[in-house]
Amino acid sequence: MIKREFIFCLLILCSCTEEVKPPKPIDWNMEKSSKMNKELAIEQDLDIDLYFSQHENWDIEVTGTGLRIVILKKTDGEFPKAGMNARTQYRVSLLDGTEVYKTESDEEDVFLIDESDLESGIHEGIKLMRVGEKAKLVFPSYLAHGLVGDMDKIPPLSPLVVDIELIGIE
Repeated sequence: MIKREFIFCLLILCSCTEEVKPPKPIDWNMEKSSKMNKELAIEQDLDIDLYFSQHENWDIEVTGTGLRIVILKKTDGEFPKAGMNARTQYRVSLLDGTEVYKTESDEEDVFLIDESDLESGIHEGIKLMRVGEKAKLVFPSYLAHGLVGDMDKIPPLSPLVVDIELIGIE
């Protein structure tokens, strides 16, 4: 009796196995990757344009890389250069207004222009500002954290809005 039950259970177990099929190879190449990146860039440009359509009175400068900058407070101060330390206060948010990072009000963030690990969009934008100016920088994900985000508060493929003040340079 036990032998029969054992054989019966063994037959049931053996009949439940399914052949494991290897995954199909993915047909991916540089052309497809390039096409995908272009489509993502176009989509993000549309999202950024939609963001700015809500603020039509702003004088927007668009650079060749896709950075948008609006100088909100103009001065006659000095322009910073690569290799200088920039003293700033800034607020980083997503296009929907979700704040992700900011400098505390009683502090300054100091970074070496073109050499620190900040987003390349911030490095590019800060060189277009004069000391004492306040600006809004809006840039696509490829000038920010790209494909994976910052693995903390910034999601993958997220354009960023940076409200920044250039307090001084050294």
